[in-house]
Amino acid sequence: MEEAKILVVDDESRMRKLVKDFLTKNNYSVIEAADGEEAVDIFMSTKDISLIILDVMMPKLDGYQVATEIRKISQIPIIMLTAKSDERDELKGFELGVDEYITKPFSPKILVARVEAVLRRSIADKAESLIQVGGIEMDVSAHLVKVDGASIELSYKEFELLNYFLVNQGVALSREKILNNVWNYDYFGDARTIDTHVKKLRSKLGEKGEFIKTIWGMGYKFEV
Repeated sequence: MEEAKILVVDDESRMRKLVKDFLTKNNYSVIEAADGEEAVDIFMSTKDISLIILDVMMPKLDGYQVATEIRKISQIPIIMLTAKSDERDELKGFELGVDEYITKPFSPKILVARVEAVLRRSIADKAESLIQVGGIEMDVSAHLVKVDGASIELSYKEFELLNYFLVNQGVALSREKILNNVWNYDYFGDARTIDTHVKKLRSKLGEKGEFIKTIWGMGYKFEV
């Protein structure tokens, strides 16, 4: 796996050194923080951190407080280290969006393996949320759309409609099928609502709007 930058947060210098040494041997770049406040400051000022290894019991801000602050702005993978093995503590961590929970003492080799697994999962999740077709780039998780590198503003339903078209490239889609999947209910009224949204979507996509083909008497097909 290519080098990733990892923030290691623990108030015990010996523990930080142990974790850093094993991560460095496995070609990871490591930044250290000795308490919760320093960890938040470093994370806010460093843009390319890939993962955080976070101790629970620390001065100033504990691990749960740090995770809470970070989750307000980022879904970066977090592995928590704790001397506790109470199920309630683990559940609290997972409720805060922690990805893994490792109880001390632990094998450094196991920690490295967990780091690799979490990073692989994170990269896969990110890849799945990105769709690129014919100059249209959609980031589903960030709810962003770019056409030839320029961002465009879409309403919620326009975004959902475009996503449905991109996922179903080359498939003839009836108005009924589009309504059931994008509007999420069986629609018995006037299907012209789809035509209206398609018209607006085509306009916002500019030349790429031509990718949305009309199938007369049926519905639409997205085709590059």
